[in-house]
Amino acid sequence: MFREMRRKKQALSEEECIDILIKEPRGVLAVLGDDDYPYAVPLSHVYVDGKIYFHGTVKESHKRDAIEKHEKVSYCVMNKGIKAADDWWYTFKSVIVFGRMKTIKDRDTKIEKLTHLGNKFFPSEEETKSEIDKLLDVTELYEITIEHMSGKIVEEK
Repeated sequence: MFREMRRKKQALSEEECIDILIKEPRGVLAVLGDDDYPYAVPLSHVYVDGKIYFHGTVKESHKRDAIEKHEKVSYCVMNKGIKAADDWWYTFKSVIVFGRMKTIKDRDTKIEKLTHLGNKFFPSEEETKSEIDKLLDVTELYEITIEHMSGKIVEEK
């Protein structure tokens, strides 16, 4: 169902892919948007228990509407890369995930996963808890169940 990588020598292991998903803070989510146009949006994420989580607003939005219509998504994450000395080229690693995205409605699960997300970005657990307490009812939690994942390293030739 999913294509094999053409350049197998550049393939990352599953462990390397997961490491990038854990360490890197952001990626780009691609969904099928209005009138079946692709819609890609940069997001902050957290990888927990083999799934990827994002937050959003409970208000109407392009992302929310697209996910409600089409659960299949793609998410791409790149590391910062390393610039080649005296050159323009960066060596970098990237991961592409294909999966199905849904909204988490269960309050306890939502708090648990938002806590993981907040702890990745806020300076303290107290600040994470404070933000969740303030914004839980106006925050949506999205989950990607990964169906296929591949990663690669791109190096200067």
